[in-house]
Amino acid sequence: MKTKIIIVVLFAIVMFFFLDHNKKENPSFLEKTPSLEYGIQVDSFKVFKGVVQPNQTLGEILYLNHIDHPQIHAIVEKSKSIFDVRDISSGQKYTVICLNDSIDKAQYLIYELDPINYIVFDLRNKMKVYMGEKNVEIRLKKAKGNINTSLWLTMEEKKLSPRITHELSTIYAWTIDFFKIQKGDAFKVYYEDRYIDGEYIGIGRIIAAEFMHNSNFFYAFYYKEDDHGDYYNEKGETLRKAFLMAPVDYKRISSRFSLNRKHPVTGRWKGHFGTDYAAAKGTPIWATADGTIITASFTRNNGNYVKIRHNNTYTTQYLHMSKIKKGIKKGARVKQGEVIGYVGSTGLATGPHVCYRFWKNGKQVDPYKQKLPPGEPIKKENYNKYMQVKDSLFHIVTEQ
Repeated sequence: MKTKIIIVVLFAIVMFFFLDHNKKENPSFLEKTPSLEYGIQVDSFKVFKGVVQPNQTLGEILYLNHIDHPQIHAIVEKSKSIFDVRDISSGQKYTVICLNDSIDKAQYLIYELDPINYIVFDLRNKMKVYMGEKNVEIRLKKAKGNINTSLWLTMEEKKLSPRITHELSTIYAWTIDFFKIQKGDAFKVYYEDRYIDGEYIGIGRIIAAEFMHNSNFFYAFYYKEDDHGDYYNEKGETLRKAFLMAPVDYKRISSRFSLNRKHPVTGRWKGHFGTDYAAAKGTPIWATADGTIITASFTRNNGNYVKIRHNNTYTTQYLHMSKIKKGIKKGARVKQGEVIGYVGSTGLATGPHVCYRFWKNGKQVDPYKQKLPPGEPIKKENYNKYMQVKDSLFHIVTEQ
């Protein structure tokens, strides 16, 4: 027993001298790790968390934290090329980092755009504004299911994110008619779950998928080519057409293309040469294909609208926007999926939606009845590399 006590005491003495020596040789040894918020060391500051209240402005938040009006004006001017402070929304989180004194004057204000992206307003002597991103941990997951009633209900039964349903319907938009999903169909999906500081923030990208519909198998593999990612099948063919299936993440199609429809505002019977997608006000509206803006304007009937020429054959138009995105003007080039405006109810509209119109050779047509050209396949120089990636993903997504 005495021998054991002596050994413990000697071990404690050795560890004491070891730790003391290392602390002298390396002053940072065993010191407390600096506390960071948004990449800013905050040990000597006070940190306050808040949520933007209805009708609250950036200026009000800054003024409440002892930033005077000349400084507020200066920081607003500095932010113009980075972020429009008028876009601050109620319910969004913000953080104020203050001097640790009796005044608690703000040194930084951080506004969270979403769970990942944020804007830093550096309020110190040389004021500056910049964007930042939180570190996101990616955990790869697999899921599968057999469909008895609908894809949505199957996801609910499996306790899977409804976002997976949305992503699959987007990926396979031109391949599978999801209104005709039937009992016996099945899916397997390999996807990203995202975490920040150990907290789950939702799914990320679907990496690979297998969808069995009407006894046929449809595959989708994500591949990044020239800094642009897309989904391709087992042959390297894109699953995307030259046009997106819809210009917005919509709740429902409230009115389809028709040669004779009673207008909900005027009550007159006439042709409705567009497709109406109902969505919440402010929902982003996308260009459905690459092209050049030929009109970005306002009229009494159309409200705020944008018209895009894609080539000598196809033109599209987007009506009733709450506002047109800054920079979208005549002559501007846009890419497929680029935001061009936001859903609203301007012009002759009874509620928030986008009326999407489609021209082929100068004639308005129903885009759902057109045989549209496919998107570009994998480039020849990248084909072999893609096939290697596809083979590895195929093995992962199809294994039981």
